Amino acid sequence: MNHNRSPVGEEGDNNSPVRGRQPVLYSFEFDFVAFRAGRGYNLCGFRAEGAGVCSGQAMYSLLLALIYLAFISLGLPDSLLGAGWPVMHGELGVPVSYMGIVTMVISGGTIVSSLMSDRLTRKFGARVVTVVSVFLTAGALFGFSFSDRFWMLILFAVPYGLGAGAIDAALNNYIALHYSARHMNWLHCFWGVGTIVSPFIMSYALTSSTWNDGYRIVGYIQLGIAALLLVTLPVWRIHKNVEVTEQKSIGLLGALKIKGVPLILIGFFAYCAAEATAMQWASTYFVEVKHISEEQAAQFASLFYIGITAGRFLSGFVSGRIGDRRMIVIGACVLTAGIILLVIPADVPALALAGFVIIGLGCAPVYPAIIHSTPANFGTENSGAIIGIQMASAYVGSTFVPPLFGLIANRTDFAILPVYLFVFVVLMLVMTQLTFRVARKNRAAESEV
Repeated sequence: MNHNRSPVGEEGDNNSPVRGRQPVLYSFEFDFVAFRAGRGYNLCGFRAEGAGVCSGQAMYSLLLALIYLAFISLGLPDSLLGAGWPVMHGELGVPVSYMGIVTMVISGGTIVSSLMSDRLTRKFGARVVTVVSVFLTAGALFGFSFSDRFWMLILFAVPYGLGAGAIDAALNNYIALHYSARHMNWLHCFWGVGTIVSPFIMSYALTSSTWNDGYRIVGYIQLGIAALLLVTLPVWRIHKNVEVTEQKSIGLLGALKIKGVPLILIGFFAYCAAEATAMQWASTYFVEVKHISEEQAAQFASLFYIGITAGRFLSGFVSGRIGDRRMIVIGACVLTAGIILLVIPADVPALALAGFVIIGLGCAPVYPAIIHSTPANFGTENSGAIIGIQMASAYVGSTFVPPLFGLIANRTDFAILPVYLFVFVVLMLVMTQLTFRVARKNRAAESEV
């Protein structure tokens, strides 16, 4: 029997990282009365269901803050290219469409590093992989800032993609193993903070100097975050006793042979395809279908990021009680409500605006819930490899499906966007729910052994 799996029951309904394996330092509850009475409480007044020491609780909180900071660093460059490209392509002397080449190279790097992340993390640990990867992305951003030829962007896109994919996979698995569902939601909320901040940095750079300075500013921020992570490496040792590094990785083929894994890969691919399509084509939909100005369309489309970021912040307060499986269902329902608003034929831009904000809110809990449920569904010993493959499937969906919509819409009509999104939402919901069902049967069979 695999003792690292969750026992039979409703998946993801608890607020602990993985059922059946309770890590230390995860539950702190303050009770002033008991503290004054001196009944089983440490000097800080916290009751800890593990090694209850004041310094341990502080280290736990500090590590969480550092991980959030690392995910801000992951989000910062993600919207920088789109914000600066209208000026960049002219100065570099290339067509507007060449941005797709840069993003494809970055995505290729993220896919490769995501697939390698489990082996790297088991060999070096999540802390080393994270620090090195942040330094790698910082170097790539400085490379972008010095680039005056298009081929130089392509060259530095490789280390940027490799670093981003490694950070994404390593920290997602680390949070899934060691922290609760609310922390997973807030982790991705901080990614959204990075994506919201960087366009303002690029706007400032374009106004005061050149696009190169936008990348240089973010590069310095990234370097500062990397340096802070480096000097705080000892903080990561609070989870050393539960971190799995010594076991052999099951590898890509081994992970794909586990029942339910192909289903969740399809579901994750479908979700990321829908999210990326909504992000990338919102402005065009407003212009082509709702007939508003390009300036207004750009402003309206940015509210999608605000919706998804705010939604993840709010989801953190309820995800532990509701559970991962139900959060995915709720997200799909909210997504569908937003899509319905887009379908309403009335020529009222406010309806479409509300629709995209609601779609962002619906997207919010799905990604964190899928990742957080992985150790419970497939075992902690397999989660690193499976989350790495999930990241790869996510990048495939977000890279190739939005351009496919562009090709289809050019031949038909951009008004088909709601239908296109709905197809992937349904596919995501069906595949994820089948995954939870299969995983539950797997645990039931193992419990009888």
